[in-house]
Amino acid sequence: MFVSDFRKEFYEVVQSQRVLLFVASDVDALCACKILQALFQCDHVQYTLIPVSGWQELETAFLEHKEQFRYFILINCGANVDLLDILQPDEDTVFFVCDTHRPVNVVNVYNDTQIKLLIKQDDDLEVPAYEDIFRDEEDSGSDSDGSEPSEKRARLEEEVVERTMRRRQRREWEARSGSGSEPLAAALEKSSRLFPSPMSDRTAPRSPTRDILFDYEQYEYHGTSSAMVMFELAWMLSKDLNDMLWWAIVGLTDQWVQDKISQMKYVTDVGVLQRHVSRHNHRNEDEENTLSVDCTRISFEYDLRLALYQHWSLHDSLCNTSYTASRFKLWSVHGQKRLQEFLADMGLPLKQVKQKFQAMDISLKENLREMIEESANKFGMKDMRVQTFSIHFGFKHKFLASDVVFATMSLMESPEKDGSGTDHFIQALDSLSRSNLDKLYYGLELAKKQLRATQQTIASCLCTNLVISQGPFLYCSLMEGTPDVMLFSRPVSLSLLSKHLLKSFVCSTKNRRCKLLPLVMAAPLSMEHGTVTVVGIPPETDSSDRKNFFGRAFEKAAESTSSRMLHNHFDLSVIELKAEDRSKFLDALVSLLS
Repeated sequence: MFVSDFRKEFYEVVQSQRVLLFVASDVDALCACKILQALFQCDHVQYTLIPVSGWQELETAFLEHKEQFRYFILINCGANVDLLDILQPDEDTVFFVCDTHRPVNVVNVYNDTQIKLLIKQDDDLEVPAYEDIFRDEEDSGSDSDGSEPSEKRARLEEEVVERTMRRRQRREWEARSGSGSEPLAAALEKSSRLFPSPMSDRTAPRSPTRDILFDYEQYEYHGTSSAMVMFELAWMLSKDLNDMLWWAIVGLTDQWVQDKISQMKYVTDVGVLQRHVSRHNHRNEDEENTLSVDCTRISFEYDLRLALYQHWSLHDSLCNTSYTASRFKLWSVHGQKRLQEFLADMGLPLKQVKQKFQAMDISLKENLREMIEESANKFGMKDMRVQTFSIHFGFKHKFLASDVVFATMSLMESPEKDGSGTDHFIQALDSLSRSNLDKLYYGLELAKKQLRATQQTIASCLCTNLVISQGPFLYCSLMEGTPDVMLFSRPVSLSLLSKHLLKSFVCSTKNRRCKLLPLVMAAPLSMEHGTVTVVGIPPETDSSDRKNFFGRAFEKAAESTSSRMLHNHFDLSVIELKAEDRSKFLDALVSLLS
């Protein structure tokens, strides 16, 4: 059920308990986690933190710890599936779920005892009414009376218990047959059982109910940032600090950088945070001289849409930012010429543009934003500046929110073999603290490599015509042996590459129909197990609401062809697939979407 009073129904409940935090591996979840950690530190709340990158890790971690805890907090995971069905908890276990994934599973919404959803009610949730979903054949013939809702709820609870028992028996059978510690290949073999389609494991409802659920669950999208939700909790408790506000800003910026929310939603949420920034960072003129040298200051900026430009050279940033690279078409000789013309139009010497931004002449830097915006308008780039925030640590260190997002993301998705996923998670979490600026700067260097690799891969895909039209969608596959291919085996990196590739393809193609198509992209995941990661990206249009229909489409295509697929990632539009099943899976996807 939805929690209406976060203070009473959530925070005061866990305040006196020992709780377990499951945190997904994305920047917004990390920021929400940092805010919650700060609150727990204020009130001496005991907690254990476990990072989880997918459903298998979540299920395994829960089985290991379920005897020690009664209260579990899930950040950016768990809202869009039937949690009780997947985790099989005891009856007194309570889950608090703060998740941006939409749509919220209807069983989670209407479970009053064990699932507590920390989700903003003003988001456009459109949850179907209880009576519309859990009605039976006889309901239509009977006159409604006062006891009917309670009878339906009782039937729902019976259904949930029945499904729970079936799943528990299946797990016991699997344990007896020795499949407890199976490799990924074996997990793929039974993936259809791990994640049945929303209706397959439920008592077959009437056709209208099926239609209502299909309409509700067919599109995947994202709601308000979890970090913003946690910051609002801190504000309600009067414990909000500047650091917490900055983490909320970074969480929102992560959603914008990854194209998870529409521009309208981003601008609205920026407005909300801007009011908090004014409140926390207001300075009277007579206070100026009393400021500490190393104080933290957050300010609203109308800054350039260039990745890491303040920590890079302007030339490198222009070449490796998706927005500018796609509009200049920098993978072509003509595109490189257009970039030179753009720099000439601004009157910036190449010597200045190619050295570090910090070393540029102060006279050029003073009016740089206006100069770039003016020239960008002439070259058809109307959105060169964007509303954002920056943070100053003293006088030396200044970061834009997007800088921190790229750095933290790169630390978490690092392809280096010298640490586990948990080590990378902790390093990324630490980089968000101002006491660990060395880790943040290291993350910025990794982010530069990632951005370069992304643009080089996009150039390679477009120049060798790897993006092909399959009819209802575009398809691109990265081959084993492609430079930097291991960088893109991770879901977040591959999703970001796919989105940037689609933007660049739309700018380069003259085929009007292709401009309106979504993209499916595949990259090698494991040579040993013969698996690939497949990502589905919605069409790139100005009016796009960022809703993604590929999660359900992948599920149906795999089901109809018996393809060995694993829905292990929290985003349903990211799957793991056996490489040998790829062709029949794509054929089924084409016929399904045609």
